[in-house]
Amino acid sequence: MKLTTLFDKGEFVVTGEVGPIKGAVNRDKNIDPLCTQEAKYLQGWVHAVNVTDNQSAVMRLGSLAASVGLKQKGVEPVYQLTCRDRNRIALQSDLLTAYSLGIDNVLLLTGDHIQLGDHKEAKPVFDLDSVQLIDMAMGLRHGHDITGNAIENPPDMAYGAVVNPNFEPLELQLMKMKKKVDAGAEFFQTQAVYDRKIFETFINKASKLNVPIQVGLVVLKSPQMGKFMNANVSGIEVPQAWIDEIGSVEKEDRKMKAAEMMGRFLAEIKHMVQGVHLMPLGWADIVPKILQTARIAV
Repeated sequence: MKLTTLFDKGEFVVTGEVGPIKGAVNRDKNIDPLCTQEAKYLQGWVHAVNVTDNQSAVMRLGSLAASVGLKQKGVEPVYQLTCRDRNRIALQSDLLTAYSLGIDNVLLLTGDHIQLGDHKEAKPVFDLDSVQLIDMAMGLRHGHDITGNAIENPPDMAYGAVVNPNFEPLELQLMKMKKKVDAGAEFFQTQAVYDRKIFETFINKASKLNVPIQVGLVVLKSPQMGKFMNANVSGIEVPQAWIDEIGSVEKEDRKMKAAEMMGRFLAEIKHMVQGVHLMPLGWADIVPKILQTARIAV
């Protein structure tokens, strides 16, 4: 089911996220067991599960293969597609392939730069940027490729995009968000948010664009993780209070503390948005606790 159908019904849309393994599918099991196990924790608690596309520019099993595998297992995927590794021919072909294989939801992204990943000698493509990618995808829906040639059986998928509420100056991020809306983006998932005031400022301005927004929450697993993000991840600021709280418990208790913290924060901000995108980073088993704490059910 397309997420846009749920948004149109006024449902609070909940999505999770999994990353394919760095390896091939086990043919005997039909899909990699790690991706499936994480998705099982999420099944019944979320409407759909994002499948990352070589996240952080680290080479892994393709997002499309993993998305199709999850679909076969009864888990609704959100296929992520980035501009980093493909030119416009490949991007269009992959979208047509995804639709032909039963994919209903796509998140269209620029992609992390090669220098962040494990193949720094690779040549980045970036033939299109995210705004152009969205415009191209909408062109396919309307029956033509990027050069204007007609195509058969136009794909009809829900197209999502990303936005960073923490970006400074915020006005530049809002301008890009509007360009994505104008190009055809139908819903947004945000970069990780930890500060209610910053997010409220963003929402007060972004709501004028009249497009569904899911707040993005990355589970904070340790004080070291918070400090690392502050030092190395552009556009994310983890408040010291968060770092202190996750560090206030023993290591073996941090998983439940993280669930409590994320659930409490989500409960505070859920009235501002039309959904939440949870990024548990391997701790998918605490997603039910997060949603229970926030009093959210799908």
